[in-house]
Amino acid sequence: MPPTDPVVHPAVIELRQYTLRPGRRDELIELFDREFVETQEEAGMSVLGQFRDLDDPDRFVWLRGFRDMAARHRALTAFYDGPVWAKHGPRANATMIDSDNVLLLRPLSDENGFAVSSSERPQVGAPAPERFVSATMWSFPPGRYDGIALIRDGLLPVLRKTGPTPFAALGTETAHNTFAGLPVRTGENVAVVCTSYPDESAYRQHLADIQADPLARDEMLPAIEREQTAAPRVLRLAPTGRSAIS
Repeated sequence: MPPTDPVVHPAVIELRQYTLRPGRRDELIELFDREFVETQEEAGMSVLGQFRDLDDPDRFVWLRGFRDMAARHRALTAFYDGPVWAKHGPRANATMIDSDNVLLLRPLSDENGFAVSSSERPQVGAPAPERFVSATMWSFPPGRYDGIALIRDGLLPVLRKTGPTPFAALGTETAHNTFAGLPVRTGENVAVVCTSYPDESAYRQHLADIQADPLARDEMLPAIEREQTAAPRVLRLAPTGRSAIS
């Protein structure tokens, strides 16, 4: 979606986790924030957020969105067949070991998607904000949606009551990946809840408040645990200087 649109509400979202060559994350971030933000949006997608993984110095995490799957195919084709990627893509790829750890997602409901304004994005060279972002991921058996419903209808209201409202709550997009040049993880059934905090201490306080909430402690969390296939994974993230989400 072009950057002139004041607010975007993408219905299809990619959560992309890149494993990079040692010591090259800042190189990729500088290149990405300078060359790949406006140019991707001009091709028809929304660059939602770029992050350093606080638990892995060689991992870069980012999110981008699309109006729908057809728009995704058009936008990716336009960008990766275009002159910007032809010029700068080889340098970006040279920083990477793996770029295939990608979840294809959609909002859990109309109220739980992204609302991002490109016009408010910091300019090139802006310092990284002093913010902490968490992305908590639950995995459930394929084809079973009780756990997803528990998060959407039970846990999210508790999260909103006890701390900052998550800026997105997402689940697996089940549509076939029609852009074969960029693989996505298949056979997944996940929920991802993303929240921004002033710092990590605020995040930890929110966790404590959730655990102390009777509904969460006695009902929601045990019910989700019975449905999940593994313990939830938390990405601890620091936004880059140009991230639209901070």
